[in-house]
Amino acid sequence: MYLSIVIPAYNEENRIGPTLSLMHDYFFSRDYDHEVILVDDGSTDGTVPEAERSRFVSESRLKIVQNGVNRGKGFSVRNGIMNSRGEYVLICDADMSTPIEEMDKLAGYFHEGYDIVIGSRSIKGSDVRVRQPWYRERMGKTFNFLVKLILMGGIKDTQCGFKVFKGDIAREIAYDLRIDGFCYDVEMLYLAEKKGYRIKEVGIVWDNSPQSKVKIMGSSLNMFFDLVKIKRLHG
Repeated sequence: MYLSIVIPAYNEENRIGPTLSLMHDYFFSRDYDHEVILVDDGSTDGTVPEAERSRFVSESRLKIVQNGVNRGKGFSVRNGIMNSRGEYVLICDADMSTPIEEMDKLAGYFHEGYDIVIGSRSIKGSDVRVRQPWYRERMGKTFNFLVKLILMGGIKDTQCGFKVFKGDIAREIAYDLRIDGFCYDVEMLYLAEKKGYRIKEVGIVWDNSPQSKVKIMGSSLNMFFDLVKIKRLHG
């Protein structure tokens, strides 16, 4: 297996069908082996039935992993990675804010010796076509400042939902993850830096999805406490 695509999903009935269709068209034009791992995080809508209509199913390339109850995005990503088999692992959001074609851009950097290549909305070369509302952009900048203050600098955008890892490294890091919420990205990158893995941040195309699951107050407070927790857990 060359590439595993991990998609965490919670109540994505309206988006998962088009997302999987776009992915199928992309991979149909490529000649490398792949699997799609959809992690259903206790959805209460038709996310799973909609996914089961995908053309990936008839090709035996779709694996649906169910958490049973809502456990959080971090738990879902960890569960998906631990069920992966790929030489490389792509983590991407169900809303496909970053077009799957950006995988071509990120994959090229592995030939330069990088272990992890992450998409970024905040560096030269990024193309943010639909921006977030101003208050979400402000929240993101404040969060990135706290990441630098509490944990690490050097990465401009830890939260972009499009990241590619060498598979063995992804599974090694996932085994040590403890954050179940939205701060899993920071925990993964923090652990990767501590282990000495080379990370490349690459500007990508990105369109804001208006249906974000991140709540302005509740999620923001939880993410702050999770940063402190990461520091306490991993030193």
